[in-house]
Amino acid sequence: MRSQVLNISCTMDLNTGADTDLGHGAGLEACGGSGEEVLLNVEGGKGEFSSASSSSDSSLPSSSNLSPASSLSPPVGVEEEKKTVSGCSRSFTGLKLFTRRKAIAKSSLHHLPSEPSASLLNRTDSEASIRSTVDWTESAQYGDHIWFETNVSGDYCYVGEQHCIARALQKSVSRRKCAACKIVAHTICIEQLEKINFRCKPSFRESGSRNIREPIVVHHHWVHRRRQEGKCKQCGKGFQQKFAFHSKEIVAISCSWCKQAYHNKISCFMLQQIEEACPIGAHAALIVPPTWIIRVRRNQSSMKSSKKKKRTSFKRKCSKKGAEEGRQWKPFIIRPIPSPLMKPLLVFVNPKSGGNQGTKILQSFMWYLNPRQVFDLSQGGPKEGLELYRKVHNLRILACGGDGTVGWILSCLDELALNPQPPVAVLPLGTGNDLARTLNWGGGYTDEPLSKILSHIEDGTPVQLDRWNLRVEPYLSAGAELDEQQTDKLPLDVFNNYFSLGFDAHVTLGFHESREANPEKFNSRFRNKMFYAGTAFSDFLMRSSKDLSKHIKVVCDGTDLTSKVQDLKLQCLVFLNIPRYCAGTTPWGNPGDHHIFEPQRHDDGYIEVIGFTMTSLATLQVGGHGERLNQCREVTLTTTKPLPVQVDGEPCRLAPSVIHISLRNQANMVQKTKRQTSLPHLNDQQPVPERLRIRVSRISLADYEEFHYDKDKLRQASIPLGLIVVPGDSDLETCREHIQRLQEEDAAKPKILSSQRLSPKWCFLDSTTADRFYRIDRAQEHLNYVSEISQEEIFILDPELVVMATVGTSPSAMPDLVNPFSSLENSRERTSNQGYSKDFVYPPSSPSPSSSDPSTSQRQRVNSDSAAAEALTDNTAPVASKLSRAGCIHRSNTTAAELKPRQRQEKSQKTSETERQRQKDMLIECVKNKDVKKLQELHQKGADLTVLDQSGCSLLHHAVSTGSKEMVRYILDNVPSYLLDVTESLHGETVLHRAASQCHRTICHYLVEAGASLMKTDIQGDTPKNRAEKSHDAELAAYLENRQHYQMIQREDQETAV
Repeated sequence: MRSQVLNISCTMDLNTGADTDLGHGAGLEACGGSGEEVLLNVEGGKGEFSSASSSSDSSLPSSSNLSPASSLSPPVGVEEEKKTVSGCSRSFTGLKLFTRRKAIAKSSLHHLPSEPSASLLNRTDSEASIRSTVDWTESAQYGDHIWFETNVSGDYCYVGEQHCIARALQKSVSRRKCAACKIVAHTICIEQLEKINFRCKPSFRESGSRNIREPIVVHHHWVHRRRQEGKCKQCGKGFQQKFAFHSKEIVAISCSWCKQAYHNKISCFMLQQIEEACPIGAHAALIVPPTWIIRVRRNQSSMKSSKKKKRTSFKRKCSKKGAEEGRQWKPFIIRPIPSPLMKPLLVFVNPKSGGNQGTKILQSFMWYLNPRQVFDLSQGGPKEGLELYRKVHNLRILACGGDGTVGWILSCLDELALNPQPPVAVLPLGTGNDLARTLNWGGGYTDEPLSKILSHIEDGTPVQLDRWNLRVEPYLSAGAELDEQQTDKLPLDVFNNYFSLGFDAHVTLGFHESREANPEKFNSRFRNKMFYAGTAFSDFLMRSSKDLSKHIKVVCDGTDLTSKVQDLKLQCLVFLNIPRYCAGTTPWGNPGDHHIFEPQRHDDGYIEVIGFTMTSLATLQVGGHGERLNQCREVTLTTTKPLPVQVDGEPCRLAPSVIHISLRNQANMVQKTKRQTSLPHLNDQQPVPERLRIRVSRISLADYEEFHYDKDKLRQASIPLGLIVVPGDSDLETCREHIQRLQEEDAAKPKILSSQRLSPKWCFLDSTTADRFYRIDRAQEHLNYVSEISQEEIFILDPELVVMATVGTSPSAMPDLVNPFSSLENSRERTSNQGYSKDFVYPPSSPSPSSSDPSTSQRQRVNSDSAAAEALTDNTAPVASKLSRAGCIHRSNTTAAELKPRQRQEKSQKTSETERQRQKDMLIECVKNKDVKKLQELHQKGADLTVLDQSGCSLLHHAVSTGSKEMVRYILDNVPSYLLDVTESLHGETVLHRAASQCHRTICHYLVEAGASLMKTDIQGDTPKNRAEKSHDAELAAYLENRQHYQMIQREDQETAV
């Protein structure tokens, strides 16, 4: 069907700020007799009615039905143009019959009063049009996009085929994605967005209104989407998903502010919705409306004065900078409208924290919030943003980074002396994150949806955090000791977490100095940890801090503790403000009945003094604690020789000094509390059930990574563990105890699928979100009620068990509720009809069940309407027969004739085991010898091509090693796809890793086309592309990188427009 676009413009009273346009994305579609589509676009500013192409059998809806602004008279030439398309005039009401017609066409009016004039919007500066940061200067453009590079591929660009330059060039061009409205366009096509007049959601307004405090309504910012998650707000149906590379059809219309989405049909999206006020969405209490942020134009007198200032000398300007800083003119001001329901949020992101996490989180927050309330700390720090929002009532701050980032923001708040000081929440992106752990934000960001994190910030409780001053004076009585690396100043003069000296500081300093000397050797987190562990072990052997107690003097609140420190021979001394230390350990512990000391608090005005020997340091990771020395308000510490010290993780070698520690102030922080479900109406309250019977199912890490955006498939891939019965108000910590108890009870049972032991690193999964599953940090389990993450079934993630599965019919049974061997023959029959099998490969550190019971190596999961049994493969028959004689499945009417086959099968068990091992050896030998015909014969006789050798290598691993393309092709055609991502135990490499290392280009192509993962890493953290680079095959590396981009698209944010 051909499309015809007609553009019309409406005038706007710029003097009064009255907005009379039809809103962003206005337009209707009518259908003529020949089946052509006519799209009506409304574009901002003054313009003229024009037609992209004429048609004699199309019509426009009557102007009375377009919008409330229908009284506007059309520009000159409109009547003549209407005559050319009057061949098949239809009324607007007739369009209701065409429910499958499109609702709006591409256009771009923003609907805020006091829009800038058209002259300000018309710009040709290419550098200004491609910005990756928010522009806070006077020349900031209204509706400017914020572009980031993206790996999204495909043959479609948001500007459309008519304006796409890359399509005309017919070559691959880089693409960029707007963080605020999530559209994607070719880099060279970004300027073409002006031709279709599409602008980003407005983040500020002009000061053209008569009263800048006059409340102004924010309207929707409608954007076309070719892919959309969720359901239509109007009809409740899901959106038709299209392949990202080929479909050009607009399936949805969504708002960038409130995230509401509708089908692109007139029956779902009505024209009057363009004029509706936008509720801004679920996080309206946190979002700073664009009506609060006002751009102020510099008046003529100030412009003249600024020109004069430019002629003054640089020295004079610098000397007056501090005095005039508060009186400087700024292009933007914040004029908030106070409301008790509003908790405006200011986000500061450190993009250098957490690898590449910081940059991704920065973009995501620009999508959820107003981009002008999200600040990049690498672009000048937090001070400017804090000063701009200092008068906003009930402000909250989110620090995205490590504990050092939090300290940086708190120091700026001290400097600005905001009253009241806004509370600070933490999104941990660093490594230790002890402060974040203390405030219940967890030890690191995993994959929790940012939308839920925003809800936690809104519901969080303000608490106080003690902050301590460090004042250093030189110790003049110490003898002169030559040490070029010593310093007389500490890296920080305030600490929030801890101040320490001795062994831990010496290890941290050694790592820091090595990294400063050779930064290129510390580009991997794994290598960093290995080096850190090696440094600690080396210092332990050398006992570098054994004489620490001889060179320090400690006085706490007037009490001299020096003799106690020397008697205990402490090698590390820590002054701790918060309960957590060294990535989550609790060195103070729980004093319990110890009447001398109180439990540790971060808001009591006391600091805990703790000493460590090498033994107590070693027991920290297993729940031990140090030597409790004192709880005090002031400390005087004297060092008589240069010693390594660290302040909140920042190390240095301090010259002999006298260090005074005293309370500085208390900062306001946001503590994460237990999630509260939405409150029911007073007349519709439902009591919490006293006890809950909940099914527990386990999910492997491989399945989670592959299907975490497909909830149905992930449920199908789960493995049932059993039932737990818990109180209705239980949190996840209580559930963990019940699950561990369930595992202990199952230890005495026969080794069936669901009784296999969980690894110590398992965690809960939240399955209640609309789009995906996500992990719950173990440190935050006490904050989550089981009723909030469970819908009659709890899912847990076991990261150490690698499960390879072909997802079939969803099992709904609980295997552990009945005897798994009650009917062996029925189990076999059901297994043969199920078509769902799993093979388990255990990591080297975990004992394989096959070592103790070979018959449990393969299991089948089956369906049942009630409580079904665990179905076993054929090789479990001997176990079943043994259990039968033991009385587990004894029947009184069992005859000797029925027992004879079982006895014969038991006698042949050892022979069958030997036969299977011999068959496996023959298969591997055939592959190594490149004997494809022999392999085919064995396979036709029933040989299993999915066998693994002792090192975990599959037949594909061996075939790739030989380089036989024919062998690889045959195995690929006859094995399930999960075998492609099986990793061997020595190097952790998949078959694609091995093929890339040996530069087998054709075999790599076979494996990629068969579905091998290009993002899996080996033990060294290398992907197949990295392996190809190390083998110096640039062409193969480029091919693998290109294919990796295609796979990464599936992990792109599912709300991406195009």
